Amino acid sequence: MNFKLIIAMIKTDVTDKIVTAAKAAGGTGATIIPARGTGIHEAKTFFGLTLEVQTDVVLFLLEASLVAPVLDSINQAGRLKEAGTGIAFVVDVEHAVGLESQLEHFRRAAESHD
Repeated sequence: MNFKLIIAMIKTDVTDKIVTAAKAAGGTGATIIPARGTGIHEAKTFFGLTLEVQTDVVLFLLEASLVAPVLDSINQAGRLKEAGTGIAFVVDVEHAVGLESQLEHFRRAAESHD
């Protein structure tokens, strides 16, 4: 099987929405890592103190045929076309282990997308 990893860096208030949308599109689950970051939209200040906006890094390991529908669902649910809401991208996975319990699900999903 061919696996890919979707990495979404999004605001914490939409984490649950994108995970729910990804599962509805065929994803089997996600790993959520709390983070913080900076971008072209600077952090807000309050009485001279910088308020950092919390971000979640959400990882979805998927069979390749599921990537397009899951990425689209993340884009829609997270409103990623709006400035400052987050980003998502896909990287190739060369090797993966520990997916034995999900392989049958991935096979069925891949067959339904072919």
